Amino acid sequence: MKLTATKVKAAKPAEKAYKLFDGRGLFLQVTPAGSKSWRLKYRIGGREKLLTFGPYPEISLADARDRTTEARRELLDGKDPSEKKRREALERQYGQATTFEAVAEEWCEKKLTNRSQTHRARCRNLLDRYLFKSIGSRPIKELSAPEVLEALRRIEARGYINSAHKARQVASQVFRYAIATGRAERDPVADLRGALQEIEKRHFSAITDPAAVGPLMSKIFRYEGSAISTTALKVSAYIPSRPGEIRTMEWSEVDLEAGVWELPENKTKTGQAVVVPLSRQVLEVLEELKKYTGSGRYVFPSARGDARPLSENTVRLALRALDYGREDMTAHGFRAMFRTIADEVLGYPVDWIEHQLGHSVRDANGRAYNRTKHLDRRRELMQAWADYLDHLRELHEEGETISSATGKEFAFG
Repeated sequence: MKLTATKVKAAKPAEKAYKLFDGRGLFLQVTPAGSKSWRLKYRIGGREKLLTFGPYPEISLADARDRTTEARRELLDGKDPSEKKRREALERQYGQATTFEAVAEEWCEKKLTNRSQTHRARCRNLLDRYLFKSIGSRPIKELSAPEVLEALRRIEARGYINSAHKARQVASQVFRYAIATGRAERDPVADLRGALQEIEKRHFSAITDPAAVGPLMSKIFRYEGSAISTTALKVSAYIPSRPGEIRTMEWSEVDLEAGVWELPENKTKTGQAVVVPLSRQVLEVLEELKKYTGSGRYVFPSARGDARPLSENTVRLALRALDYGREDMTAHGFRAMFRTIADEVLGYPVDWIEHQLGHSVRDANGRAYNRTKHLDRRRELMQAWADYLDHLRELHEEGETISSATGKEFAFG
């Protein structure tokens, strides 16, 4: 027997929840607490499912029957009414945030949390400085490929070709997030492949001749910068880690007693944790610097405040002050200097060198080596490297001739 409005209103709570059926799968659920809600039981794809319409009396018997009729029509068309309700809920949830900027802000919050600080800062800069100004206020669903290209062309016109390509990648990720959350139907950035100027491939300039390394190290030790910048410059030479990893080094990652620096997964390019053994020379300069920055988070804090790491331009500008132009030496060039000389001059095994550079090295079975692989041997390598750099500096300052055969006592074996 079908329900009546009177019967629904008169339904009282019982010790256990119970159902009052109306027909076609519609029923009223009454809980011991006295709440009442309309539900529809149906089958699709051989599975029984439940769809909740909402509470009584907000939804009357007549309203519940109308919704049942609508749901049954969905089923006749082969559609699941629960999916429709889920889509509508998502649209309500995200309906207010439909501009490119609103979606991008949400993407940053949801997707960048576990990325490295450098990566997060780079994405934020591209969004805030370029994309938001051009397309931030536009509804993301309405944006076309030409509009996005125009925004990227503005970056390109300033000569920032690499930034234009990176902005394109960020914009595409925002669009893909918008698609996943029901606020866009496609990614127009995919249509821009090949539309931007090609990035000119160039290698980072580096000094790889021992005869030139001696003068470089001598100038580094005579550099008259702040305690932070001079130490960062020395550490860049002694430790062949990536410049971004060095400038964001944190005291919590450094164990001066054990003589190691442990980089977590979210701060390395490969996504693998790395343990870097520290030479005696590095430990000495860090011990001294700790007197000035040890109470803060970063080993090399920014001049603008302890809460920020050293600027990515600090080591580059220090090298320029030492009369090394971009075509001579770069902060990244210290890695190439180590890679070339440690292999070709000092003769250390390439496997040790690659691990020390933080490259993703795999064993014979294709598995990534763990972070402490060859640690004792790499400790030997890093001490020999630091001693060799000091030796070249001392020879240069004494006016001695330096060649690739100089310092064989530091070579492997």
